[in-house]
Amino acid sequence: MGVVEGLRTSREITHNIRHRGLVRELPSRTSLQLILDALCAALFPTHFGQALFAEMAIDDYVAERIASALHLLHDQIQRSLQFDLPEPRNDAELKQRAKLILDEFEDQLPVIRGLLVSDFQAAYRGDPAAESIAEIVLCYRGTIAIIYHRFARQLYASGARLIARLIADIAQESTAIDIHPGARIGESFFIDHGAGVVIGQTAVIGRNVRLYQAVTLGAKRFEERPDGSLVKGQPRHPVIEDNVVIYAGATILGRITIGHDSVIGGNVWLTQSVPPHSNITQAQIQYT
Repeated sequence: MGVVEGLRTSREITHNIRHRGLVRELPSRTSLQLILDALCAALFPTHFGQALFAEMAIDDYVAERIASALHLLHDQIQRSLQFDLPEPRNDAELKQRAKLILDEFEDQLPVIRGLLVSDFQAAYRGDPAAESIAEIVLCYRGTIAIIYHRFARQLYASGARLIARLIADIAQESTAIDIHPGARIGESFFIDHGAGVVIGQTAVIGRNVRLYQAVTLGAKRFEERPDGSLVKGQPRHPVIEDNVVIYAGATILGRITIGHDSVIGGNVWLTQSVPPHSNITQAQIQYT
């Protein structure tokens, strides 16, 4: 048997890993990056689009960028739905469902922009080294991670989960910040420095929360079924209430709650809830 024939046998018969054994048309990372670039330019045309505009041309530019993004996004959502829906659907049904998700996403773009502006302002307030909002938008890797997460979160919540995961992975690749699109994050969110931050699928983060590099909001354990397979979708990541600061290297695990207005010190390992207005440092934590 030749190598090509052997690989075909593996691919088609022996080790077929295609979804339901059939689906060949996967979402495209290249297309998603083009979509993200167009969306960033549409929401913040001066920062991610053109440097100069005639006063009446900005809306035309924004309209063109949105149209370009949504044209590509419809196809990517339709591809994603082949994996996201519990039962196979025909092309007409997938196309109709994709259009509904796309319309909802488009309607939410002004809301997403408002959230992102609150994030930029939180970064400017929270970092004494920042000299302008433009610096926050253009130079902070946490900014890109949060922008992409806001897009991914909307798509994930609407049911286009696979492309939301791909967007999160694109963000992680360029920023070293890993935010699952299932995580719910309130306004005025700031990641300072950023590299190594991990935020799990069921994490809930309130308003005006600040994280530093290498913070993990993870799971402590995974519930198993009798056959040993993992139960998926269970709440297993922390809840971070409003006005919390978590310093570099802190690891917070399990479905615990960090009360509002708390400060979690650097390199703390935390698996128990703490009340509001707590100030937790390594020396204070002793588990038996």
